[in-house]
Amino acid sequence: MALLDQSLFHYSLLSIYLIGPPTFISLKFLQAPYGKHHRPGWGPTISPPLAWILMESPTLWLTLLLFPYGQHFTNPKALILMSPFLLHYFHRTCIYPLRIYRNSKTTGGFPVSVAVMAFGFNLLNAYLQARWVSHYKSDYDGGLFWWKFFGGLVVFVWGMRINTWADGVLLGLKREGGGYKVPRGGWFELVSCPNYFGEIVEWLGWAVMTWSWAGFGFLLYTCANLVPRACANHKWYLEKFKEDYPRSRKAVIPFLC
Repeated sequence: MALLDQSLFHYSLLSIYLIGPPTFISLKFLQAPYGKHHRPGWGPTISPPLAWILMESPTLWLTLLLFPYGQHFTNPKALILMSPFLLHYFHRTCIYPLRIYRNSKTTGGFPVSVAVMAFGFNLLNAYLQARWVSHYKSDYDGGLFWWKFFGGLVVFVWGMRINTWADGVLLGLKREGGGYKVPRGGWFELVSCPNYFGEIVEWLGWAVMTWSWAGFGFLLYTCANLVPRACANHKWYLEKFKEDYPRSRKAVIPFLC
């Protein structure tokens, strides 16, 4: 059984690296049809709040299901290390959908096909992160554990703050009605998608905290998924608002791209 789990973990780890490049390439040419890029032709849809709850949920229930089977289950360091991951996904699975639901001006369905693909990725990623932290990580007794944890945690919290703040700004603009508007203030003066920038920063912090190929693979996949979408959003803003859109803004990484 242990050998089978090791094989599953190794193949899952390989998978998260293999799916990154095709995801990045495909999203350079075809954007997932939700939000600004919503369009028909992708099959049945469900309400966006329900879609977010369902597709993000494996990160909570699968993580909590797997964690007790790890050899480090009773190690307080493992429990502490897993907490930021669960915090992010508690927000994304439970709080963020409520914020969308309370935004009465939100329109358009979320394609079930996209939600299913996201559900599948979250199954893979929750398995990897939970098994690494609860079972395969071997340096809990090392002297650098707390340095890596607190250093990564500072980065993680900073990124989550940016991410949740930017989500709030965008939801506030939608609540005002009258169609899309140019977001202003704060990180929006530097990039078109600070919500994506914040999430990338979060998982950079997670990679440092876990100091693992699993955490680094998740960071790379996050970039492969969010950077092309941020570039598409940036292009959409420029085409829609033309001269009214600040030309100094980058797409997702301040001062770079």
